[in-house]
Amino acid sequence: MELGLALGLGIPLALIVGGIIGYFIAIKIFKKQLKNNPPITEAQIRSMYAKMGRKPSEAQVREIMRSFKQQDQR
Repeated sequence: MELGLALGLGIPLALIVGGIIGYFIAIKIFKKQLKNNPPITEAQIRSMYAKMGRKPSEAQVREIMRSFKQQDQR
């Protein structure tokens, strides 16, 4: 009887705790990968401007990159 109770409570509890720990580990890894590999580069921004027929200034490119970094910090 005690073994059944221990297994009945232990297994679901272990699964819940494991799920919570796994969630936080996955979030930490995801944020680290986004920081190391941003979703857009300066070359891609320049390419977008070129496709629109404009030549971006360095200040415009830096402003867009800065806005992406601010979004990541939120």
